[in-house]
Amino acid sequence: MPVSKVVGIDHISIRVRDYEKSKAFYSKLFTFLGFEVSEDYGSTIGWTNGKTRYWIAEAEGRKQYKIGDVGLHHYAFQLRNRKDVDALQAFLEKEKVKIVDPADEYYEDYYAVFFLDPDGIKLEGMKYGELTARKKAKTRKSRG
Repeated sequence: MPVSKVVGIDHISIRVRDYEKSKAFYSKLFTFLGFEVSEDYGSTIGWTNGKTRYWIAEAEGRKQYKIGDVGLHHYAFQLRNRKDVDALQAFLEKEKVKIVDPADEYYEDYYAVFFLDPDGIKLEGMKYGELTARKKAKTRKSRG
């Protein structure tokens, strides 16, 4: 039996090269995703949706992040359904955000869109298990 038990992920905090540019990017993204500013300390800001928090602060070094570097590979936002993934992609296209992998089925019943923040950090909007849940509900209904 574990001594301590993780019950969720509270927050992630990332460093950005251009704080104002990243703050503008994330403000639009998080407004679209239903987050609100939790705290703003001028040089650090956090958003929350009531379940998780996402923070940014200016980096001390100005090195460009590259996918494959040691550290974070990507951060995935679990969305309600596949329609939300498609809506996110439409929003990203409208905002001219770089989409690296468009909305598609990447694994069985795993639908996602992958995109980059201003520093090249890979983000994802995804929905897993929606088709499986529909099949189970349909099976229960037909038996019922």
